Amino acid sequence: MNILIIGATSGIGKSLYSHYIASGCKVAIMGRRKELLEELSSGNASATLPLSVDISDCTALEISFREVAKQFNQIDLAIICASTGDLNPTLEISQELDTLATNVVGWTNVIDTLYHYFEAQGHGHIVSITSIGGMQPTPVAPSYSASKAFQINYTKSLQSKAKKSHLCITEIRPGLVNTRMAKGEGLFWVMPVETVTRQIIRGIEKKRKLCIVTKRWRLLNFIVKHFM
Repeated sequence: MNILIIGATSGIGKSLYSHYIASGCKVAIMGRRKELLEELSSGNASATLPLSVDISDCTALEISFREVAKQFNQIDLAIICASTGDLNPTLEISQELDTLATNVVGWTNVIDTLYHYFEAQGHGHIVSITSIGGMQPTPVAPSYSASKAFQINYTKSLQSKAKKSHLCITEIRPGLVNTRMAKGEGLFWVMPVETVTRQIIRGIEKKRKLCIVTKRWRLLNFIVKHFM
């Protein structure tokens, strides 16, 4: 199986890469930090295509994606892990705009590019990793929570659009995971990356429409959706 992981240099993306490369897949990995991509791929160079790209740069993304399509001939599974977000209680404008450039503009370019590619190919599986944070606004990270809400709703829209095609689109909605994205004081239910990765892989294999990870976060998702 040929796989593309966008945002593979750390956290969930890195963990998913380790799983799929160990399973004998060919994996293209994209991320901003070239040295980390090279380090990650060094042990499996023949089966890994590392491409340094910032998804907020739409032109650079287009060039990198064309390289993946050329090298792999076909892509079976594409996982969008790329995201950014910081606490910003003072509402520093440049920080808010940087988050939106990646999580809204860049992310939309990624998922639309994948949709068009798989539509032309006639099959494919897109996995969109969003966040429970998109279910509830927060005053300390407004651009992050708003951008994740955007991703959730955009993914749902594409799922509806794909109903008459051979495309599968899965939304993975994690709670707090022990990665560099988990920031702030008094965090609870912070899940190990390994546990989250196992549940994500099961959700992908079963081609679920929505997979909330881990299981305990399904309760909070239900409460926020129906009572807040």
